[in-house]
Amino acid sequence: MTNLFNDSPKQAGYVFPAEWEAHEATWLSWPHKEESWPGKIETIYEPYCAFIKIVAEGEKVRININDEETKAFAIAELQKAGADMGNIEFFDHPTNDAWCRDHGPAFLVNSDRTKKAVVDWGYNAWGNKYPPYDLDDVIPTKIAMHYGLPLYTPQLVMEGGSVEFNGNGTILTTTACLLNKNRNPHFSKAQIEQYLLEYYGAEQILWLGDGIVGDDTDGHIDDITRFVNEDTVMTVVESNPLDENYLLLQENLQALKAMRLLNGKALNIIELPMPSPVIHEDTRLPASYANFYIANKAVIVPTFRDVNDPLALAIIQKAFPDRKVVGIDSTDIIWGLGSFHCLSQQEPALK
Repeated sequence: MTNLFNDSPKQAGYVFPAEWEAHEATWLSWPHKEESWPGKIETIYEPYCAFIKIVAEGEKVRININDEETKAFAIAELQKAGADMGNIEFFDHPTNDAWCRDHGPAFLVNSDRTKKAVVDWGYNAWGNKYPPYDLDDVIPTKIAMHYGLPLYTPQLVMEGGSVEFNGNGTILTTTACLLNKNRNPHFSKAQIEQYLLEYYGAEQILWLGDGIVGDDTDGHIDDITRFVNEDTVMTVVESNPLDENYLLLQENLQALKAMRLLNGKALNIIELPMPSPVIHEDTRLPASYANFYIANKAVIVPTFRDVNDPLALAIIQKAFPDRKVVGIDSTDIIWGLGSFHCLSQQEPALK
């Protein structure tokens, strides 16, 4: 397959930076699809705007917006939240849904951080579960064109929430999602690996198994295991052996213990608790403290009105001593089956 990748980002010297590296901005797609939060969408704007307010304290927030009416509503909600409007920009980029981690641009930088590029992966709403998704699928191309950035369009379905990066050549992902036949049935595991390495500028793929119960993405990594520095991961574990997440999270933990980085070192592993099951309308929701977002000045963590909220925040704070860790109630947002990391996508800063 090597001849397919003569002009890949990796060949051009681009890499995908770790999330904790300096951002120019955070990208969002303003939520408007009522079917994503049936009967609850009006309740999500307060925590959503609280998230934007904190992110905007340290970087630009760039928001894809559907129309002028939605923009006026967004501005009113953000002003009510006390957000710094001078750090918030709106883009006339209509979307189908709000999950910018998955449909937004993958921003790459070159080795001396003087140039940026965008990868526009294929997007099919997690295996054609929630059509239509045609507007979401073209968002990265629109952003690249707006800024005149080099654009790469690999013919592979790929969501940002399914991959996690250590900023030093390693990608962590799950077989449950990336090898699901509803994404890329015509590609083998080896072929998918080569696409990831070439289009993210990486050297190594580490594979975990299943995602948590209730995750409609077929097992995104950002609900279970996150890099917090080059050689340390934070991974959720379930303490109740009778919980349906217990065994699969133990299997992931054992897999992490067996992994080795490019330098041969084992991973440092920090265990993060799970909240008690969050149930709405008889549906188990994918509530996880691992779905935090690392902004320039803060780490924003979803909380769930749960006894484990303070413990999770304390563990994450210890891992990020240079940032303030902020918990925001995600009990209503998680009804959409995702939280703050799923809703956001970082744009790296240049030197």
